[in-house]
Amino acid sequence: MVWIEDFELLFDYLMLGGGVGFSVERSKIHDLPKVKGGVSITHERSNDADIIVPDSRQGWRRLLHSVLKSYFETGRSFTYSTILIREYGAPLKTFGGTASGPGALIDGIADICRVMENRVGKKLRSIDVLDICNIIGRIVVSGSSRRSAQIAIGDPDDVLFLRAKNWGTGNIPAWRANSNNSIYADSYDEILPELWRGYDGTGEPYGLVNRKLARKYGRVGQLKSDPTIEGYNPCAEIALGDGESCNLSTIFLPNIDSLKQFKDISYLLYKTQKQIARLNYPYEKTTKIVQKNARLGQSITGILQCEQEKINWLSQAYVALEELDAKYSKENGLPTSVRLTTVQPSGTLSLLPGVTPGIHPAYAQYYIRRVRFGSSDPLVDACRKRGYKVQYDVGIDGREDHTRFVVEFPCESPEGSVLAKDMTAVAQLEWVKKMQTEWADNAVSVTVYYRKEELSEIKEWLSKNYDDSVKSVSFLLHTDHNFPLPPYEEITKDAYEKMLAKVDFSVSLHRQAFDGELTMDDCATGACPIK
Repeated sequence: MVWIEDFELLFDYLMLGGGVGFSVERSKIHDLPKVKGGVSITHERSNDADIIVPDSRQGWRRLLHSVLKSYFETGRSFTYSTILIREYGAPLKTFGGTASGPGALIDGIADICRVMENRVGKKLRSIDVLDICNIIGRIVVSGSSRRSAQIAIGDPDDVLFLRAKNWGTGNIPAWRANSNNSIYADSYDEILPELWRGYDGTGEPYGLVNRKLARKYGRVGQLKSDPTIEGYNPCAEIALGDGESCNLSTIFLPNIDSLKQFKDISYLLYKTQKQIARLNYPYEKTTKIVQKNARLGQSITGILQCEQEKINWLSQAYVALEELDAKYSKENGLPTSVRLTTVQPSGTLSLLPGVTPGIHPAYAQYYIRRVRFGSSDPLVDACRKRGYKVQYDVGIDGREDHTRFVVEFPCESPEGSVLAKDMTAVAQLEWVKKMQTEWADNAVSVTVYYRKEELSEIKEWLSKNYDDSVKSVSFLLHTDHNFPLPPYEEITKDAYEKMLAKVDFSVSLHRQAFDGELTMDDCATGACPIK
């Protein structure tokens, strides 16, 4: 986050339904000006305020611009009015879902002003930038169907940032749940002991991203320079340049019958994605870098369900895809793609064909899957009538969040699935290395389930493999993680059957309930996409 415009871009892309990654590195935020004092920004419901906020995405973004410009540049006070903004619950015809009303914006602007007021005469710290971005995310998701997936990445020695989600201290603002947090570590030796303190269940474990490796190599050992890389997308399977967007697709590997079929599917996806890389985006810098890099992300899922024969296809399929890109790009006057393949988390997509998600084992044979909805979403009432358990969300500060509901769905993993409880953390990490070697020239998104007693083994493995084989990795305690309402929770077969027995499938989900897109918890930690 270097300029005022970076905060606006984050706000805008979140409102458009995208996830956003941002850096809070000292080198990035250092050029933000000192915060000016004497600024008063006041909301009033009148026709003669200094700024009348239009009922549009652009109007909300411009208000944020005015606020930040006052604190960073002009020192000017002003009043603003939200009389034109639709009230809470009004339908959004263009994007689907319902309006959050002016309340979310008013509260968010007030909180951003408080962050700024606490730094008058000083520069913003990493946690201040983190808070502003997380508050923006809260504005976007409060009461609407729009998603707000974020990843914040900071310096490995930034202790304030490393403690930002240590809720064991009891004074962590709830909005910090709106991002996954990771550190840039180009070497295992850069990781401080402070990072591991969040792995004991008193805080959220931070992820690791290896930007140096991502810039220099495609697959492990494959020199494939990409100096444009600055950060990552929220699930960290794609390293991106400033303003760059993902371009993803998924292949359900367990359902593929032959290497030829694999290559045929890859070919069709490639042609589609290659054309998507030629489209225009809302921001010129996004359009330029997307069209320049033509970065693709063909992903595979259901990996741990596959027999060895199918795993053996991966390297051959990658080589065929790389050759296809060289040929197709030359014939059509297009740039070759800087990267082609990845492994997404695929938590939602994998439900459709009944395969395990991405590189992950199944969480458990029987488990609860929790999905978050905006509080005005009609699907909430439909789920309640069907017999699913519905409750208010609970933030990392332990307080109920009345802008979101959580619905619990009983789930059963495919028969014969590899289960998380049967895999060590090191075994999961070995699979990350294997997929980074055989298939992914972008990164492999993974949340490694671990137990506290495995930490020494995790550190030993990372000390030997991280520098040369891991572009990104995150961790989550399998149990005792202290998340009040985690995305997944293991249950017994008896509990599963009792929950399922309460569901009345004769209750219809009426057409209105499907206005908009249903999005689920693809990321195991931090803020996940919500409906």
